[in-house]
Amino acid sequence: MRSLILITTAFLLAGDNAPGQETTNAPDSKAASPSNVLTEAADEKAWAFSLSAATYIVPDYRDYVQPTFTADRGWLHLGARYNYEALDTGSAWVGYNLSGGKKLAWEISPMLGGVFGDTTGIAPGYKGSLSWWKLELYSEGEYVFDTGNSADSFFYNWSELSVSPVDWFRFGLVGQRTHAYQSSVDIQRGLLVGFTYKKMGFTTYVFNLDEGKPTWVFSVGLNF
Repeated sequence: MRSLILITTAFLLAGDNAPGQETTNAPDSKAASPSNVLTEAADEKAWAFSLSAATYIVPDYRDYVQPTFTADRGWLHLGARYNYEALDTGSAWVGYNLSGGKKLAWEISPMLGGVFGDTTGIAPGYKGSLSWWKLELYSEGEYVFDTGNSADSFFYNWSELSVSPVDWFRFGLVGQRTHAYQSSVDIQRGLLVGFTYKKMGFTTYVFNLDEGKPTWVFSVGLNF
């Protein structure tokens, strides 16, 4: 009986200090650890890259590929796009990364870009996300001030609301407002389904399902 009491007491004491439980007076061992401080400092100095390509299958229009490249280091965000603002048009971006929150995590990057090609201009923009539990809201937008023809200035937006029942799979809703091709609706709405494998992601989007000929987008991305 004495052994059982000792074992039970030890179990309860261990449970009180389990990593997943909150302690009120204990110091933050993670913050105090020199190795964690060095790891966080290294993360701030490390570059993170992503490369993606989205293939657009547009009914009664030219099909095209829209590549995007980003590079992030600490607060610095750099990016480049092609066929995003318009076909045969590129853009280059610089931005500032901000983030915070734990249970409700958020990220936002105000950006400024230059647009060149068939369309030329200056574009303030943003990209950001809000995550809670298995839900994520992602949005990116920009307003292109067309220096060639001010009447063609336009606000672009791409937004997703998705749920991930498991880490490697997600599905949800998507909406976009674009000037890259003509559509019968100002804001296109659709569905998305995506999979991830290691550092790669694959997502399929379908827009305007209520029309006879929907628009399909097949995206593949790599983080490194």
